[in-house]
Amino acid sequence: MAPLDAKTLRADFPILKRLVRGKPLVYLDNAATTQKPRQVIRALTDFYEKHNANVHRGVHTLSEEATSMAEATRTKLAAFVGAPKPATLIFTRNATESINLVAHAWGRKFLKTGDIVLLTEMEHHSNIVPWQLLAAERGIRLEFIPVLTDGTLNMDKAKELLAKGPKLFSFVAISNAIGTVNPVAELIKLGKEAAATVHVDACQWAPHRPIDVKAWGADFVSFSAHKMLGPTGIGVLWGREELLEAMDPFLGGGDMISRVTLEKSTWNELPYKFEAGTPNFADQAAFGPALDYLSAIGLDAVSAHEHALAEKARAILEAEGMTVLGPKDPAKRSGVVSFNVTGLHPHDVGTAFDLEGVAVRVGHHCCQPLMNKLQCGGTARASFYLYNDESDLEGFARALRRTIEFFKAKPKAGVR
Repeated sequence: MAPLDAKTLRADFPILKRLVRGKPLVYLDNAATTQKPRQVIRALTDFYEKHNANVHRGVHTLSEEATSMAEATRTKLAAFVGAPKPATLIFTRNATESINLVAHAWGRKFLKTGDIVLLTEMEHHSNIVPWQLLAAERGIRLEFIPVLTDGTLNMDKAKELLAKGPKLFSFVAISNAIGTVNPVAELIKLGKEAAATVHVDACQWAPHRPIDVKAWGADFVSFSAHKMLGPTGIGVLWGREELLEAMDPFLGGGDMISRVTLEKSTWNELPYKFEAGTPNFADQAAFGPALDYLSAIGLDAVSAHEHALAEKARAILEAEGMTVLGPKDPAKRSGVVSFNVTGLHPHDVGTAFDLEGVAVRVGHHCCQPLMNKLQCGGTARASFYLYNDESDLEGFARALRRTIEFFKAKPKAGVR
């Protein structure tokens, strides 16, 4: 595996030439959304300038071109995640909608009063709230695998809860809040052994590490384009074909139908059964070049590069006596570094960093239950990606030092 050349790649990202408050932009908010290379930006502009037309049923040239470009991305996605058929990949607005699709289209049909849905305490709100809504409606029970103090899952408790026979097991592959890398293959195996339907939230995995849905053996996998160099407004749900066929539509309207009469309707084939209305076809077309870009670099190289930067960022923080959340074992950590500057509110940290041109995320990261479990109201979060380099680390270290000096923060070990 050839090392990633971030300095060369940076030239592909126009926004990285920006100055923020008179200083070079250091963009470390990649877990929230990634920047877009020229290849993606040009693809979107090119689509609107040369090919823009509604997709599918049109027979004129522009419509056929637009359809071909949008559907080509679905084919690329199948190869990207190891899906046997492109038709098993559903386009949604985002991963949140993908999870809601599973909750409504699968959950409403196959879950009944008293059934258990097993989640974890580190889930993003998007993988908690839909199930809470369904629980209130259907009387299902929600159980949660506890998080240990080091930010990893309690695997003994996971096995105990799986022994209760949950109908669905839904978990995050990598924590967006503290960077924990969960043992995805093991969790899927345990879930299937317990006869559960298994959904994996791969939002923080798909941009950074290879996915092979067939090898994983899960039933559903969801992720978002905007976290992997692609446009906003595109989410993805992969599902096992037999499950998707058995599910009822999530939304009703155009393109998801086969035939409509005043008395009843029948549904279109996969994937269109779950893609009601005019799709976001321009961004679908522009997502294809993002997949090409990542495939050309190789996700193993991306993961190794950002992991190395994140480890150096952790060392910088720990040398200053700051609190870094997440696993102690480097093998269980991702490119997400969640930290607190002792004595300061995370929002103050984020504002101080911004004065140095450094963009980090602050708050609870849509993981309030996890923050509560770790006795932490929120954190500052730096998250690295393929275009970050040593100069960004220098900017991060400078911002940290100046924040500490400005607020005269005095670190106290163990205080969050």
